[in-house]
Amino acid sequence: MKSQFILAATALSLTFSSCNGDSNPEKVEAVNPNHATKEVSKKDEVTPASQRVDLENKGIGPVKEVVLAETIDDKMVKEGAELFENNCTACHKVDRRFIGPALKGILDRRTPEWTMNMIMNPDVMVEKDPLAKDLYIEYSGSQMTNQGINKEEARAILEYIRSL
Repeated sequence: MKSQFILAATALSLTFSSCNGDSNPEKVEAVNPNHATKEVSKKDEVTPASQRVDLENKGIGPVKEVVLAETIDDKMVKEGAELFENNCTACHKVDRRFIGPALKGILDRRTPEWTMNMIMNPDVMVEKDPLAKDLYIEYSGSQMTNQGINKEEARAILEYIRSL
C-alpha cells in the first residue's frame, strides 16, 4: 500500500512539473501559419502587431538603408500622395484601421527600410519577416497586394507617409 502511495505521488508530481517545464513565465510558444512554433513574449501576445514598436528590423527586400532629410520634400510628398491614392487607398486609410493598418505614425513603430520593403515586396515580407507574418495574422489573412511599386515610388510614398 505504501509503495502504491509513493508511486501515485511520484506520477502526480511528474504530471504537474511537466505542465510548465519552462522556468520563464514571460515566454510562451505560439504557432505560426506554417505550423512551426516560435517563442514570443507575453507582451507580444497582448500588443497587436500593428501597435508593436520595432525600430531595428529593416525587412526583407532591396532597401537596406534609407537616409531621411530633416525637412520633408514637398515635391516627393505630392508624388507619394498621388501614388498612395492610386495604389493603396483600397486597403489603407491614413488615420484608421481598414483592411490594412492605418499609416499615420507608422514611422514611429517601423524603420523606413522595413516600410519601403513592405510596400515593394509584400509577398516575400509576409513569407519571411516575423513582424509582417504577425500583421498578416492580425488582419485575418489579408495579404497586401504587390502593386509593382519601384524603389523611387516607394520612397515617394514613404515621404508622403512621413508628412501625415
